Amino acid sequence: METKEQAANSSEKKGGVKIKVFGKTTCAACQAVKEKFNFFLNHWDLSSQAEIVYFDLDTVDGLSQGAYYDALDFPTTILEKDGQELARWKKTVPTSQEFKKFFKGSSV
Repeated sequence: METKEQAANSSEKKGGVKIKVFGKTTCAACQAVKEKFNFFLNHWDLSSQAEIVYFDLDTVDGLSQGAYYDALDFPTTILEKDGQELARWKKTVPTSQEFKKFFKGSSV
């Protein structure tokens, strides 16, 4: 698990948007969320603006982070910038139009 200092440095390097995905390895929708964000961030050339962090709710660390972020339903996806929550999706895979607007220089 990263420290607050590492998280701040990582966010600065990535443009400040952190995509937190809470899920389980046996959940197809959880895997789809990760794949979708990876695909579209690369497709739109926005991967330098975001960092995807996956929390496995089948592990103690993932479960404790899920409890801390009130993200025990899966999949739960949280977009944060500078430590502030921008958007949250529970039990659903967000559409590309729903999340693209949170990135610099993007237009849907």
